[in-house]
Amino acid sequence: MPKEQQMSVSVWRGGAAGAYQSFDVKMEDNQTVLDVVAWIQQYADPTLSYRYACRVGMCGSCAMMVNGVPRWTCRTHVKKVLKDGHMEIGPLRNLPVIKDLATDMDSFFNKWVAAEGLHHPTQTRHDPIEAIDPASAARVEANAGIECINCSVCYAACDTVAGNPDYLGPAALQRAWSVYNDSKDSDKQAILDAVSGVGGCHNCHSQGSCAVHCPNELNPMNAIAGLKRETARNFFKRRT
Repeated sequence: MPKEQQMSVSVWRGGAAGAYQSFDVKMEDNQTVLDVVAWIQQYADPTLSYRYACRVGMCGSCAMMVNGVPRWTCRTHVKKVLKDGHMEIGPLRNLPVIKDLATDMDSFFNKWVAAEGLHHPTQTRHDPIEAIDPASAARVEANAGIECINCSVCYAACDTVAGNPDYLGPAALQRAWSVYNDSKDSDKQAILDAVSGVGGCHNCHSQGSCAVHCPNELNPMNAIAGLKRETARNFFKRRT
């Protein structure tokens, strides 16, 4: 294959103590990073492990580190990230590596639950459905983060998570803020207690990497700022 028709791709192999392996990959028009990973598995090394599902930017499961930046590989075109004919692909940062490009998401989802990012119902399924005003201030706040699909790109981008493994992370805190502002939720105090403890919202340094790298252009920093305000109000309210 002529050199002008190929690229050099370094791919992480093994677990946490693994190393990068180089592959020469054929260049194609309109090629995504996920296409490159799939090509390597199909034509160069069938033992390569990675995760993907929809291939159209809906599920987020194909997220990886590309040249040190967390991205959805199915929506990242090679021509935008290729540098001097080379590209580096690795597993998401801040998550345990299972094998190659596949990470263990348990810690990410466990923090989502630890932040009380789950619905506490006010009614049963037998009660009539409550009408919600979509223009209300609380609903607008709740809606701001509901497009999060838990791809963990923000979690991988977060330097606070990297330095503090107990930190709940931007996705979990954003979910907690959405639930907190849901008028149908019955236990807002449980949410405030969960996000104000060790590893909670006040650990955020407001560096903004979560907002910069979110593929859905969400801003978890706004949600975290809201949680900081409400937990502070709750603290002083309890002292009076």
